[in-house]
Amino acid sequence: MEDLTLRLLEKSKEAFSMAIELYNKPTIRYRVEGFSIFICNAWELMLKAHMLKTIGPKSIYYPDNPNRTITLENCIQKIFTNNKDPLRINLEKIIELRNTSTHFITEDYEMVYVPLFQACVLNFNEKMMAFHNIDMTTIIPQNFLSLSVSMKALNETEIIAKYPEEIASKMLDMKNKIDELSINNSSAKFAIHIEHHHYLTKNKDNATSFVKIDNNADSSVKIIKELKDPNNTHGLTAKSCISKIRERLTKEGIELWYNGSVTKFTSFHFTNFCKYFGIKENERFCYVHKQFSSPQYSYSLQAVEFIFEELRKDPKNILNNIKK
Repeated sequence: MEDLTLRLLEKSKEAFSMAIELYNKPTIRYRVEGFSIFICNAWELMLKAHMLKTIGPKSIYYPDNPNRTITLENCIQKIFTNNKDPLRINLEKIIELRNTSTHFITEDYEMVYVPLFQACVLNFNEKMMAFHNIDMTTIIPQNFLSLSVSMKALNETEIIAKYPEEIASKMLDMKNKIDELSINNSSAKFAIHIEHHHYLTKNKDNATSFVKIDNNADSSVKIIKELKDPNNTHGLTAKSCISKIRERLTKEGIELWYNGSVTKFTSFHFTNFCKYFGIKENERFCYVHKQFSSPQYSYSLQAVEFIFEELRKDPKNILNNIKK
């Protein structure tokens, strides 16, 4: 059984690599269909290896047909028993695409499904580590786990004009269902959306790209001043920041040292980081609620990411150095 488990995992890793490589290859036009086939295969092999280890060799075969292994849908139902689990819903929608895409082959599926694909890739990496202690980033570098994305938005009028009624109706119906699921399920395990926000700033250090205003340009834009809800952009308390940083450190197997011994990242260290790096004065990292008698602070995910990256650079010395 050990040999079968290892063979399933080797094939699973290869199928996952094929899915990533195929999707990120610019010359492949119908990469959506190919990705869905290989990623489903990778999940099926990985989950069956997990069932062999935890339930037993008979678990991956049909009881009335011991020569035939169960489907990916069966594996998902046995392992992810909560049918409201965002990870399970994500996989079920991709399986649906795999099962139907051969009848409705169109490259425009990409604009609908890529948020689900990106979440699926990260979910696979997480479960491969949890179930089999295999880190896929040792096989495929972390930066290659980001799928190359078309920046084109799905235009319903274009779809109706471009495809026969049956294909256009099917595609728009799938888009509407996924949009509805996304509204009701904001978890990153279901979908990872890419959004671009443009705003005016006098500080070039806060910008990631630059534009200029040209009165003679053919295209026009409208400048909009918008109030942003800090509950959406900076929704973390200091306590939740510390918790997330600890989770990242544990996941990466990083040990922090302070005063000559291993320690956990605490509120004391978080306060030192805020003072040293001026986190509370940085609008990207911190929002100051000034309506109270004493200012209160909430933080963004960028603050968590920034602190974690600094800790990872020098886990043995950074806490002592910042304190000094």
